[in-house]
Amino acid sequence: MGVEPDSSLMKRVLDNLEIRNWNDCNKEIKFLEEQIGFQCSDCDEREVPFLSSLLGLMSYCRGVIFETWNNRNNDQSDARHSIEALSCINREDFRCPISLELMTDPVTVSTGQTYDRSSIERWLKAGNMTCPKTGERLTSTELVPNTTLRKLIQQFFAEVGICASKSGSRSRDVARTISPGSPAAAEAMKFLSGFLSTRLVSGSSEQKTKAAYEIRLLAKSNIFNRSCLIEAGTILPLINLLSSSLDRHTQETALSALLKLSKHTCGKKEMIESGGLKPILAVLKRGLSLEAKQMAAATIFYLASVKSYGKLIGETPEVVPALVELIKDGTTCGKKNGVVAIFGLLLHPANHQRVLASGSVPLLMDILSSSNNIELIADSLAVLAIIAESVDGTLTILQTSALSTIPRILRSLPSRTAREYCVTVLLSLCKNGGAEAIAILAKDHNLMSSLYSLLTDGTSHGSSKARALIRILHKFHGTSSSGMNASAVPCERPVHVR
Repeated sequence: MGVEPDSSLMKRVLDNLEIRNWNDCNKEIKFLEEQIGFQCSDCDEREVPFLSSLLGLMSYCRGVIFETWNNRNNDQSDARHSIEALSCINREDFRCPISLELMTDPVTVSTGQTYDRSSIERWLKAGNMTCPKTGERLTSTELVPNTTLRKLIQQFFAEVGICASKSGSRSRDVARTISPGSPAAAEAMKFLSGFLSTRLVSGSSEQKTKAAYEIRLLAKSNIFNRSCLIEAGTILPLINLLSSSLDRHTQETALSALLKLSKHTCGKKEMIESGGLKPILAVLKRGLSLEAKQMAAATIFYLASVKSYGKLIGETPEVVPALVELIKDGTTCGKKNGVVAIFGLLLHPANHQRVLASGSVPLLMDILSSSNNIELIADSLAVLAIIAESVDGTLTILQTSALSTIPRILRSLPSRTAREYCVTVLLSLCKNGGAEAIAILAKDHNLMSSLYSLLTDGTSHGSSKARALIRILHKFHGTSSSGMNASAVPCERPVHVR
């Protein structure tokens, strides 16, 4: 057990180092984080324990020693809360804890942890009967497919060549933060977590907001920090701070901290069990800023990734309408968070009818027609792909301009992910929509060339979808040229299209 440093002594040491205020300390922390990153990227980690110890000490000093902080200096980073939310809805949870590589077949073991199938099978074949991440003994060797996580991986990382190169090193860095780097760093984080938890409970309004801001910084991309903060009991007082916040800055800061902690499995559980869903939904509906609403949507996405929580969230009447309002009136960032949150809810079949009834389909089609943001278009197509799987969903989509808009996007967008989602939607519309839908697509003479291009440059999943749609269109052309009635083309149910 470590010994907490004497504050007066630490102030003298910091003064000698010319670290005299919160901003000076924060700059030193950023420098140390960069140095640790350089050491790891060079595969020379001999200095990492020493640098990690210094980082832990500086983080402790920033949170405990420097009581005064300048909000105005942090306004610019606060304004980027929502952008952070979008860029971090994905990374470390999609890497296998064993191989640190992107999972292609995620499976869950008896302890509730998820690994890539090939990695955990090698672990078990080597005679290990413990969970690699927690060390707990496995009660069985059964590997349960994690279909929810697999769909999320397909949504955000379908373009492996692009996403892996952009996010690979960062994801490895985040995976490295499962452990603290040194015993001294671990003790510093535990002391700091306890201090911040106490401040959230008994501090002044300013001290509570500062504590929430420190938590946001500490939990941003460090798994060990998140674990310590959750164990120290920060979530309930953060929820209370969010519920009682009367100004924009406090609301955004508290919610941003909760968003970061919601990425941790224990954080999700603690948030739901502590009654956090209600105040988060209140911000989604009536937040004091668009940024706060966007962060609320992102937090809901993370919470909904747990099956039982996704069902609970979907059953709350206000959730889907509030997300639809964010898609309708939000910025591009807000629209994306709203769309992604609805995608998370749709992973649970019980929520499909609620999403259909919300009027989300016309809004998604408006995005396809008017947005220039490729990621937002791809996310909207991903939602439409799930909706189109059911006949009712197909019927709703066919009441829009989907049969002309989606082929146009298929031809024009450079994103392979977006194009493959286009084909997935069109295939479902043909299967569920009947000969009338097929006939409209068959008149588009440019569609076939777009489909054939996916046979060569698409993923195996995308190629199989394109091949299936090509067969349907060829069969339609064959029956039409032979004089057979178009309704002879097999489909589940004919519907009228616009």
